[in-house]
Amino acid sequence: MQIRYNLPAASTTTFNMSGRGKGGKAKGKSKTRSSRAGLQFPVGRIHRLLRKGNYAERVGAGAPVYLAAVMEYLAAEVLELAGNAARDNKKTRIIPRHPAAGHPK
Repeated sequence: MQIRYNLPAASTTTFNMSGRGKGGKAKGKSKTRSSRAGLQFPVGRIHRLLRKGNYAERVGAGAPVYLAAVMEYLAAEVLELAGNAARDNKKTRIIPRHPAAGHPK
């Protein structure tokens, strides 16, 4: 538990009342697990869905990060092939036919 006092000298002081340590670091801006892993796909959401989906009794901390990375890689591959197929057809927008047309022969 932290107690915050506004002192008159325009300074704010925070006292840590947990009884452990010497105060510790102040809370900074929160960082998402996706940004920590350098991913665009939502690690937190994937973790929640893995827990809710009755896939296993317990879900490790690294499992959703790995799954998000695999899903992001697959999405990037499909989008790259679809983009190449769209460019070959002189289109600037990907349509549902483009991913099927973009498969390597």
